[in-house]
Amino acid sequence: MAEPAELSTILVAAVALVRDRQVLMVTARGRDVIYMPGGKIDPGETAFDAAIREGREEVSVELDPASVAELFTVTVQAHGEPDGRLVEMRVFAGATPDEPIASAEVDAVHWVTTLDAHRCPPAGRETLRRLAALDLID
Repeated sequence: MAEPAELSTILVAAVALVRDRQVLMVTARGRDVIYMPGGKIDPGETAFDAAIREGREEVSVELDPASVAELFTVTVQAHGEPDGRLVEMRVFAGATPDEPIASAEVDAVHWVTTLDAHRCPPAGRETLRRLAALDLID
């Protein structure tokens, strides 16, 4: 019997916009969880560039490139995917004077703390834990 093919890891970049000790998260159309604004890194695109693009596409903000810095990488089981399929999410801090709003890709924006972890898939829960450990959010 043949071995099952290894599932490829989903590579994504996410933006951690922090204000007043809360981080911005979003809900997508038809989804019951909140997650970091972000998405898959396109072929030939850097994670840094993907984070800036996703900020624009998902929450309609223009991130100041000088403010964008990688914080950490979360690698966990991908939500809604077969067991063993991982997501590798590179999380970037960023700043913008823009007020985030839901774009065509998301239903709503939410400012959250670790108290909202129960609403997150595994990558979001781990991200909230790490942001709190860095003393960025409550």
